[in-house]
Amino acid sequence: MLEILPTFALPESELRYSFSRSGGPGGQNVNKVSTRATARLQVRDNPLIPEELRARLLEKLATRITQEGELMVQVDETREQGRNKELARERVIAILKQALMRPKKRKATKPTRGSQQRRVESKKRRSAVKHERRRPGGEG
Repeated sequence: MLEILPTFALPESELRYSFSRSGGPGGQNVNKVSTRATARLQVRDNPLIPEELRARLLEKLATRITQEGELMVQVDETREQGRNKELARERVIAILKQALMRPKKRKATKPTRGSQQRRVESKKRRSAVKHERRRPGGEG
């Protein structure tokens, strides 16, 4: 199971994997072995995702979801197909957790009396400095 939230999990079978040849350095290994792992999760049309969560995912992950409604993650960090597959799985879970995490509500606070007084004093000091720069006799 893909444990996303304490109250929400998806079966492992919802993730589809494909493998392709990885780019970059690696010598002959790069040319012969398909080690890049691509994990795909259907988000838009998935009946296992509750409507409320699906709407939040589609909103937060709009730039990461394909036109087919899939979240796609590619990993080619290691030279092992199995390890890249595991990293892709972990990244999908992390992306979903991040997208479903609700931000904390901000509690409005007032500035303290001391901070207000310090602010006013600094303004007065600045005003006095600028006043000293003026020409004598009231000319601008």
